[in-house]
Amino acid sequence: MLVASNRGPVSYSVREDGSLAARRGGGGVVSGLSAIGPDAGALWVCSALGDGDREAVRRGVGEDGVRMLDIPADIHSDAYNGIANSVLWFVHHMLYQTPLEPVFDTEFRRQWAAYEAYNRAFATALAEEAAEGAAVLVQDYHLCLAPGMLRELRPDLRIGHFSHTPWAPADYFRMLPDDIARQVLDGMLGADRLGFLTRRWADAFTACCADLVGGLGDTRVGVHGLGADADFLRKRAHEPDVGERMAALREEIGPGRRTVVRVDRTELSKNIVRGLLAFRQLLDDHPEWRGRVVHVAFAYPSRQDLAVYRDYTAEVERLAAEINAGYGTDDWTPVVLHVKDDFARSLAAYRLADVALVNPIRDGMNLVAKEVPVVSDEGCALVLSREAGAHAELGEDAITVNPYDVVQTAEALHEALTMPAGERAERVKRLAAAATALPPAQWFLDQLNALVEAD
Repeated sequence: MLVASNRGPVSYSVREDGSLAARRGGGGVVSGLSAIGPDAGALWVCSALGDGDREAVRRGVGEDGVRMLDIPADIHSDAYNGIANSVLWFVHHMLYQTPLEPVFDTEFRRQWAAYEAYNRAFATALAEEAAEGAAVLVQDYHLCLAPGMLRELRPDLRIGHFSHTPWAPADYFRMLPDDIARQVLDGMLGADRLGFLTRRWADAFTACCADLVGGLGDTRVGVHGLGADADFLRKRAHEPDVGERMAALREEIGPGRRTVVRVDRTELSKNIVRGLLAFRQLLDDHPEWRGRVVHVAFAYPSRQDLAVYRDYTAEVERLAAEINAGYGTDDWTPVVLHVKDDFARSLAAYRLADVALVNPIRDGMNLVAKEVPVVSDEGCALVLSREAGAHAELGEDAITVNPYDVVQTAEALHEALTMPAGERAERVKRLAAAATALPPAQWFLDQLNALVEAD
C-alpha cells in the first residue's frame, strides 16, 4: 500500500552544526497510516518542502517507509502556490472576487505546466515503487492529475483519491478554462474510487463530471467524514504544558468571565474577520456582556508567502486591536488574540471554552468544531457555520449561522452564552459522540478496505 501527499509524515531542518533534525508530522492521514501497522509494507511518497527536506534527500537520509521527492523548488512553488493554493483552493472554497479575478493568462498556463510536472513526478515515483496490484491512496487537491497519470503507467494498480476540501458547484467550477476543468476531472477519474468528506461535496463533483465529461465512467465515489481522535485529545489536553497554558490564559481572561473560543489558521475561508465583527456586534446589541465575556481568538499565520494571506492576517490583528481600544477597560481585554502557533495553548483554550465559534465561509470538514466539544471541561455550546462540512454531522446540536450574516452570528453567540447548563450538557454529549464516530484510524482503514475489496 502506498500513500501520496504534498506534505509527508516527517520534515527536516538543518541544525547550526550542519546535522539534520527530524520532526514527525501530525494530522488524520498520519494517524490513519499508523493504524495498518508496521508490517504492512506501506510507503508514503511526499514532496520535499524546504531546504532541510531537500538536504535530507541529497544526503540519502530518510525514514523507513517514506520516499521524499526533491522536486525543483521553482516547479514546486508554481504548482503549490501558483495553482493548488491560488487557483484550485480558491475555486473549491468560492473565494474569488469575480469582478477582478481570476485572470487565466499566459502566466497561469506557465504555472499550470508546473502543476502537471509536479503531479507527473508523483505518478512516476508511485509507478516505480508499487508492487503488482498494490493499493495507492492519493491525497487532496495538490494531486488531482496524479491518478490519471498513474493509471496510464500502471493499469494494474488499485488507485484511490481523497479530497480534504469542499468541491465547487458546477457553475463555479466552470470558471476554470474549459480544457483545464476537463483535465482536472479526467485526472481524478483515473482513480478506481474517489473519497469526499461529505455527501454534499461528492454530489458537487458528480455534477461537475455530468456537466463537463459525461459522467463518472467506471469510477466509484464514497463519503468518509473524518472525526476527532478522542483518546489522543483527552490525554494530550491534560498534560502539564496544557495546564500551564490554562493558568496563563485564565490570567489574561480574568476571573469569572465567560469565553468565546476560536482556533484557526489565518486562512481566508475561515472567516475570522467576520467572527470578530460578530463579537463586536454582540457587545453593541447586548451591552450586559461588556466586562463579562472574552473572545479568545487564536489565528495562526498560514501561507504567508502569498500577499493576500499576509494582508488578511494584518486585518485580523488590526480589527482585534480596534475592538480592544474601543471597548476595553483597565481590567478587561475583550479580545485575547494570539498569532503564534501553540498546540498546547489551543488545547488549553478548548478546555476553557464556554462557546466555540466555528464560522467558515466554506470548509471541507473543520476538525476544530469536532475537537472542542470533546475536550471542553464544562461542556461548550457550538456556534457553527452551515457551510462547514462538519455541519452535516453536528448541525442538529449546534447553533447554525450563515457565515456572512454578522448580526445573526452575534445573536447566536448571545444564545450560546445564555444556554441553560442542562441543555448545554446534553448537547455537548451528543456533539462529542458524533464528532468521534469515525476517528482517523478507522476513517483511513474504511477507505483502504473500500478500495481493495471492490469488485
